[in-house]
Amino acid sequence: MPDVILDKVRKLLAKAEDPGCTAQEAAAFMAKATDLIARYGVDRALLATREPGTDPIGDRVVELPPPYALDKAGLLAGVATALRCRSVRRRSGPGRFTMHLFGFTSDLDRAELLFTSLLVQAAHGLAGTPVPAGEHPAAFRRSWLAGFTAAVAHRLRQAEATAATTAAGSGAPSMALVLADRSGRVEQRLTEAYPHTVLAGARRLAGGGRGLGVVAGRRADLGDPRLDGPAGTVPGLTG
Repeated sequence: MPDVILDKVRKLLAKAEDPGCTAQEAAAFMAKATDLIARYGVDRALLATREPGTDPIGDRVVELPPPYALDKAGLLAGVATALRCRSVRRRSGPGRFTMHLFGFTSDLDRAELLFTSLLVQAAHGLAGTPVPAGEHPAAFRRSWLAGFTAAVAHRLRQAEATAATTAAGSGAPSMALVLADRSGRVEQRLTEAYPHTVLAGARRLAGGGRGLGVVAGRRADLGDPRLDGPAGTVPGLTG
């Protein structure tokens, strides 16, 4: 993303992370950072209607090693879908998966940036959440991650919808048509690459950590530009 936007996001998140910042102030700063990320996506979509070469459609593959590779895949799928990308999960070995993402370059960049940051935040959140007595640690952590993913994806969808509505009200071309066209083209690209995909069934998780994961997901910094290594390899997210 343009350096000016990244600089604004960094400053907002630095304020939100200040120990002297109240919970209300931190929430306001993080909401603004999320808004900037969403508005950037809408701006790039509008620019591409005039200059298609500025935001070509493409794909990329993200490796998801164990532990919790399937849960990481769920988080990436939730983020990617909220940001108008599509994904196909592929098993690459025992306990290992890759996600093949399809989307416009600006949306792929946003999805990968946010996913890497959210992995770091999830690792910190899990490290600070003790497993209740009687709970199986892995089952509890998987359910925690499921709650975290659900809350984050919901927040991202809300931010994207707000940004699109704001752009539509400013006299821009019909955002509904622009975004529908982009989504259709992404879907076509995925279908060309995988004409026989199968929708994965819902997972049944036995752990009791979902509620705590939802709370952590609602607090997560959406838009953190700091990267701690390749996506899917965050220290601390271990069994």
